[in-house]
Amino acid sequence: MIEVNKKEGESASNLFFRFTKKIRRSGVLIEVRKRRFYSKDANKRSVRGSAKHRGDKAKEIGRLKKLGLSS
Repeated sequence: MIEVNKKEGESASNLFFRFTKKIRRSGVLIEVRKRRFYSKDANKRSVRGSAKHRGDKAKEIGRLKKLGLSS
């Protein structure tokens, strides 16, 4: 648990800034964002299929750019 104690004469905004900085450095936010949504483990076939689909789309976009048909 992350704890920040108020220093003598410190304003609330400075205290909040120090707290948020400590949170960012600790990596808690990154972990929370990862756990926000549950994602099932994809099987090997679907992972490969989506990778192939992305590759094919990239090739198609590159081809269209060479022909001047895409922005």
